[in-house]
Amino acid sequence: MDRADHVFAYGATAGLLADALLADPRRGHPVALFGRAASAVERRLFHDHRGWGALHTALCAGGATAVAALAARAVRPHPRAAVALTAATTWAVVGGTSLVREARLIGAALEAGDVAGARRLLPRLCGRDPEALDADALARAVVESVAENTSDAVVGALVWGAVAGVPGLAGFRAVNTLDAMVGHKSPRLRRFGWASARLDDAVGYPGARLTAALAVLAGPDPRGALRAWRADAHRHPSPNAGPVEAAFAGALGVRLGGTLAYGGRTEHRPVLGTAGRAVRPGDVERAARLSRRVGALALVAGAGARLAAGAIRGRARRATTGQGGAGA
Repeated sequence: MDRADHVFAYGATAGLLADALLADPRRGHPVALFGRAASAVERRLFHDHRGWGALHTALCAGGATAVAALAARAVRPHPRAAVALTAATTWAVVGGTSLVREARLIGAALEAGDVAGARRLLPRLCGRDPEALDADALARAVVESVAENTSDAVVGALVWGAVAGVPGLAGFRAVNTLDAMVGHKSPRLRRFGWASARLDDAVGYPGARLTAALAVLAGPDPRGALRAWRADAHRHPSPNAGPVEAAFAGALGVRLGGTLAYGGRTEHRPVLGTAGRAVRPGDVERAARLSRRVGALALVAGAGARLAAGAIRGRARRATTGQGGAGA
């Protein structure tokens, strides 16, 4: 079995445990540092043009991936250092613990009847306008954010880590961060952020489908999750958020989607999980627990797939070597 397969399995497991124990650092987070660097590049390159936006995406995402690839190459001869680098990168790019912590803080405020407090906390989790939201609408926003960010902040990174190791982890997080920064459809960024948004759709595709599949397996209502995924996912304007939110809706037996407000503009989205009931504050904790289970299963799937692929390659090499020896 290839040593690199063991490196990813051990390193990703250690990194996810570090996230569970330490969460994200309050200061000096590598993703925040990347964001500041990307903002500096944006200030220099910005033109209301897709080509300049594509250059911004290539420089920022490509640069982060290249730095990670050079670091991985440097430690490749040293297994312990390679595991440590994989662990540190995994810890830096996943955000499952912070996601669940923020969601639970809002859920606790809602359970206590502190709607004003929940409104103050919501911008730490998502970009919606909270002032017009009542308790149930706030709970719905939290559940939708937990669902989508389980894919973006945990599963997607693990998928690309399993595929490409440390460069895959770093590259995925760079693309996802750029999409959050410039990929939204504001008048200023509609053209400049187009490349980041489309690239994020592409790299997020496998992680979103795995997240939805794991929500079916790990949720309290597998049939409901699968039914909602099949029936409703295509209605969502995002090709990746649709499957994830629909599967979470079906698994939890709730309805997601509907009217929401972002940055002063109102969107009317189709309902996901039409057979479910309206979201209630208590559903925030249920969504948080489902997110945790999905993240753990994603680690098992990613590490297991990497180890299995290594074993298959090893058997193929031994078979080829044996045939060559017999022929000689």
